[in-house]
Amino acid sequence: MYTHITIDATHKVTDHYNLLEKLGVGKFGQVFKLTHKETGRVCAGKFYKGRRAKEREAARKEIELMNYLHHPKLVQCLAAYDNKPEMVMVMEFIAGGELFERIVDDNFEHTEPASVRYMQQILEGIAYMHQQNIIHLDLKPENIVCVDHTGTSIKVIDFGLASRLDPNTPLKVMHGTPEFVAPEVISYEPVCLATDMWSIGVICYILLSGESPFQGNSDDETLALVTAAQWEFDEDSFEEITEQAKDFISSLLNKNTRRRMTCEEALAHPWMAAFDSGDPSTTKSLSKEKMKRFLARQKWKVTPHVSWPRDPEPASPVTSQVHMRLIKSCPVMLFHNQIIFV
Repeated sequence: MYTHITIDATHKVTDHYNLLEKLGVGKFGQVFKLTHKETGRVCAGKFYKGRRAKEREAARKEIELMNYLHHPKLVQCLAAYDNKPEMVMVMEFIAGGELFERIVDDNFEHTEPASVRYMQQILEGIAYMHQQNIIHLDLKPENIVCVDHTGTSIKVIDFGLASRLDPNTPLKVMHGTPEFVAPEVISYEPVCLATDMWSIGVICYILLSGESPFQGNSDDETLALVTAAQWEFDEDSFEEITEQAKDFISSLLNKNTRRRMTCEEALAHPWMAAFDSGDPSTTKSLSKEKMKRFLARQKWKVTPHVSWPRDPEPASPVTSQVHMRLIKSCPVMLFHNQIIFV
């Protein structure tokens, strides 16, 4: 049962929930574990910075968009509070952790058929978003999480950068994560539903190989490779991967947005049904070593988070910048492991 959420400005989140440990921190604010005082239900509370009008508007936008994302493969909003200056969104608590972290666990067997099942779930969730004309714009492994510690059910999370498309108003964005951002974002061209499909293609490539198709020696080089759509299937990494899987990825990592598969086309791709026979010969375990190195590299690249709410004033991307770069005369800033075009 899904509920339409309105922002409660008359109560504090602590009137209804117990505040437990911190789960994470990001450019938006912090996430805490919560328990509902009456039912004991464990939830997650996203506490937004709210000292500035722009921050409050971004929080309201995400909360309002969540009312259109009622799908089992998308994390759900359960309540929202305007506790000036903070704004708080209460969400489902997803206990299983990031999908890629699960895959490298020694007790988990990683296979191509399992990858198909994960990709199906991602596509089902994003297809529902796209049916509402909403694009995620931040699809990456960190935002694909396991529902629990033992099952194979996953959900897509973090809609802080999501936007509803207006056919009469082209949307251009100035943010993204270097290895997963689409070429049209870097070149500051209008984004579309196909922008998400590019990111899904990158996720699938890494899921099967443990390597990033656009990994450069620096973020400059990575962005240049993405801009040129310059990639290939590493011979060693894809030696055991089917041609159908390669065709699936190739149909997503196309620089021309009109030639990328839609979610519906991707779900109907032959690879999605390639292992329905249950043939044991198709369930060969895939190596996890490259995936482990990929995850280690991602953690190493994560930039320090801005301290909040202890700072007297929330830090802006400009004052908190880690690096300034220039890609084809376009200034690029890396902030919290995301590029921001300035």
